Amino acid sequence: MPAPTTSARLLSSMLIGAGVAHFVAPRQFDAIVPRNLPGSPRTWTHLSGAAEIAVGAAIAAPRTRRAGALAAAALFTAVFPANVKMAYDWRHRPAPLRAAALARLPLQAPLVLWALHVRRAGLPDS
Repeated sequence: MPAPTTSARLLSSMLIGAGVAHFVAPRQFDAIVPRNLPGSPRTWTHLSGAAEIAVGAAIAAPRTRRAGALAAAALFTAVFPANVKMAYDWRHRPAPLRAAALARLPLQAPLVLWALHVRRAGLPDS
């Protein structure tokens, strides 16, 4: 595992980048919003993108890093149903796309563990 500061920066950057992608290319995210959520898929896409940006920013700031990392773990858990929906919806797509969708499912666990590691590491060592 990278040094605590590096790990936090990487996690922060990943979250902010993913959050920005929700606004730059929202259609791909709209497609995986579970249908049972009320309202428009685009609203959920924008809300989840904003949440990723906010959580990434919280992790980037040493004073809010621990709370941000805990929020990241919760966020990674909360978006799991979208990954399940994507895997189900893509079950008839070509093998590489099916594999990518299925790979997202077990990927959530290491993301949650990474966020919890950043939380435990707390403030960066100077």
